[in-house]
Amino acid sequence: MGTQKSLRKLKHPAFRYLPTVAFLIGFLCFLLATVGCASSQPGTPPKTIRVMTYNIHHGEGVDGKVDVDRIAKLVLDAKADIVALQEVDRGVERTKRIDIMTTLSDLTGMTYAFGKTIDYQGGDFGNGFLTRFPILEERNLLYSVNRGGEQRGLLQLLLDAHGEEIVVMNTHLDFHEADSERVYCTNEIRNAARRYVPRPIIVCGDFNDEPESRTVAMMQEEFTDAWEKVGRGAAHTHPVDSAKQRIDYIFFSKAVSQSESASRLMLQPVSAWVLPSRASDHLPLLVEFELATARQ
Repeated sequence: MGTQKSLRKLKHPAFRYLPTVAFLIGFLCFLLATVGCASSQPGTPPKTIRVMTYNIHHGEGVDGKVDVDRIAKLVLDAKADIVALQEVDRGVERTKRIDIMTTLSDLTGMTYAFGKTIDYQGGDFGNGFLTRFPILEERNLLYSVNRGGEQRGLLQLLLDAHGEEIVVMNTHLDFHEADSERVYCTNEIRNAARRYVPRPIIVCGDFNDEPESRTVAMMQEEFTDAWEKVGRGAAHTHPVDSAKQRIDYIFFSKAVSQSESASRLMLQPVSAWVLPSRASDHLPLLVEFELATARQ
């Protein structure tokens, strides 16, 4: 009896709209749930790049052996995306005429670039890059000052990193006690960098000067020392057996005004390491960056 009464009640005209109302309520709940989920979910993972700088001493380790394979293994183990190398031989007698950059490229599967600075023992000597990113532009600047030492240079690449244009530079400055040549070359680095603004710029290399030097102070006028932002400890990179000098650096460009755009791409260092290795007389420095878009 009670069941029949309930069934008759369901025949009331008002109940004809229940399916529509239920559908609308359900759809509204779905929308609210979707919005809620979207707002609570973490955003797209940040785009990261790992940058290494390493004076490889033409591939000769502290054991006196030239071994390019162990340098390649170090790069792969570090999961580096961009590697700036100094003291690179190509077709040089002391390294059995091998082309170190093409060899490293084959061993790591990375693209390479080489910037010659001098002729040496029947071959070439200079700076090199390994990168996992497409190279859009390549330049090699030979510094205009040379006070009786080796010619030095600045290898520059414009890269497509995760769909964004970034600039990386690689240098090896002279080691003389007087710093006049290093200071002059540092000014040339800053001038070269200005042509790439407002793109993010990373400058790597063996600067042969300590953090309190005039050379580093000049770099810090327009760049930030990544180690000072996120590194821990002294970051001594030379010599390997009794590392007490901090002369290898990774700098990145400071934020610049960009009135013509509502946003700009920026580099944010998140971690830094000095890696253990006996493959050279220097230790490699590795910095991980996030690529972020900052609103004006």
